Amino acid sequence: MVGFESNSWFSPFFESHIIASNLIRAIIFLLSGNLIISLARIITLRFYLQKTEETKVQPNFVIGIDRLSTLLNIMIILITLMLAFGVRPLEFLTSITIVAAAIALLTKDYITNIVNGLIMMFSDQLEIGDKILIGKNVGFIRDITLINMVLKTETGEIVIVPNTLALTSEVVNYSKNNAHQVIFDSEIPFFSKLQLIDLEQQLSKALGPFSELVFVEGAQLNVIERKPESMIIRYQFPIKSGEKATEISVRKAINQELINWSDENRKA
Repeated sequence: MVGFESNSWFSPFFESHIIASNLIRAIIFLLSGNLIISLARIITLRFYLQKTEETKVQPNFVIGIDRLSTLLNIMIILITLMLAFGVRPLEFLTSITIVAAAIALLTKDYITNIVNGLIMMFSDQLEIGDKILIGKNVGFIRDITLINMVLKTETGEIVIVPNTLALTSEVVNYSKNNAHQVIFDSEIPFFSKLQLIDLEQQLSKALGPFSELVFVEGAQLNVIERKPESMIIRYQFPIKSGEKATEISVRKAINQELINWSDENRKA
């Protein structure tokens, strides 16, 4: 706690001007706290840069340090406001124990998301730019905030995933492997004469011209959801990562094959 207890010629002034004393105390605390946090951030990042052998800094670590610095600075600002109004932070916290407990219960989900967000930021399991599958969503990680993870799908849609869900759900990270899954979902009416084996063979045959980059043996067709009048099927197969042009061609071929199959069943 910053105070003015010394017997200096400022003492009479601060004793007679309480508001000015509180404001100066708050400003000193704000500047000191901000300086300490900034120095700690710089030292931590320099230590990290010296230890890492990679030329590219892991984005998650830098973001985690920045988010943590922001949290600490917010706490510094709140304490500064208390000091400016002459409120002693420790006494204030002990006097609102019941209220603080109620606030903690109400903000439990937010606090959990923040903690899980920091865990992801300081780990290398999920990094910005990774292509992942979480639930039914496939996309690239564009940002990890203290509350949620931002995904961008290949069609340009933005998907917001809470950090708790991202950390507790089953996540497939395609960027950690040399290959990733290409997924096609299609809704088929029940009156269609669907033979899974025949359709799977027909789609796999369409992958033949791309066998050098597509792992045809890993292709599979499954029913993932049944509805009253239809069902959703999923066809997926692994393809070597980094072959964007080939992947586009493969997607067109499979989509065309699904359209052809649908037309054949409609005529039948």
